[in-house]
Amino acid sequence: MQTLLGIIFHAIGGISSGSFYMPFKKVKGWAWESYWITGGLFSWLIVPPLAAWLTVPDFAEIISGTDSGVKSLIYTLGVLWGIGGLTYGLGVRYLGMSLGNSVILGVSSALGSLGPAIYYNFKPVAGRPSFTDMLQSSGGQVVLLGILVCLIGIYVSGRAGMMKENELPAETKKSTTTEFNFVKGIIIAVISGLLSAFFNFGIEAGKPMADVAVQHGHNPLFRNNVTYVVLLWGGLTTNLLWCVYLNVKNRTYGDYTNARTPVLRNILFAGLAGTLWYIQFFFYGMGESKLGNGASSWILHMATIILTANFWGLYLKEWTGVSRKTFRTFLWGIGLILASIFLVGIGNSIG
Repeated sequence: MQTLLGIIFHAIGGISSGSFYMPFKKVKGWAWESYWITGGLFSWLIVPPLAAWLTVPDFAEIISGTDSGVKSLIYTLGVLWGIGGLTYGLGVRYLGMSLGNSVILGVSSALGSLGPAIYYNFKPVAGRPSFTDMLQSSGGQVVLLGILVCLIGIYVSGRAGMMKENELPAETKKSTTTEFNFVKGIIIAVISGLLSAFFNFGIEAGKPMADVAVQHGHNPLFRNNVTYVVLLWGGLTTNLLWCVYLNVKNRTYGDYTNARTPVLRNILFAGLAGTLWYIQFFFYGMGESKLGNGASSWILHMATIILTANFWGLYLKEWTGVSRKTFRTFLWGIGLILASIFLVGIGNSIG
């Protein structure tokens, strides 16, 4: 039952993350940097402390009482992740929902799911499974198989995206992804995937704060909400600096008061996008508390995001006009990712 709840929580978080970019499409007349940082203020500054206050009321005291070295490490990892999050928006912008998410989240899945477990091989921490621990247990072996199947599914999805890119005429690409640029997009997407994995490292680094929240009697489901506050300060720093730079460089700082655009509507939709983005990690923390395995949690989270993003890609007609072979390849990718979720669930049930 705990495993099933963990999968459900991760699915809710993944659906939220895979859908968060959609409200941005309702923003009219604003430059990318204007609506991105507006949404980011909700994602990284407004909603996290509100969620922490609702679930861990003394979160501020816990943060202030945490060793400065731990907080500095979490913040630094947040800064690095912030670069990945920033380039995520650019990757989707140039590749589209389906291919952009497949590449970015594929790289992030591999590094984010196995990185902490490998790290614990060299610096063991009680209660944190190492890569060796996973290899030596039947449940861990099934989880690793699930991760492998997921990565294969992500590769197949990315392959389908490249096949699509070669088949679609220029005018169709423009109608589905107005700024489609495969070379620029793929470079940005790989960088984004590598750095996006640092969020999971930040969660692991923040376990001392999360553990204190539990010791104070708060529900373990919400223990990571304290860590998110510090971790997301790092993401805010990176994104705010870059977007302000672009506002000045492109002279788009007038977007926020431009009466020729629906300013309030734009703020509301950007805020909705930012809130949806944060909700993913609210439920991620709940899912991780049930599964108790960083590798399992991260790969399930990534898999459900990719599935959601690909379904949105279908809705947006990003696959209209492709050959049957390409579309079958796309479906194979989705099928493999679904199979990986099943395998990870079995592995966690075994223990």
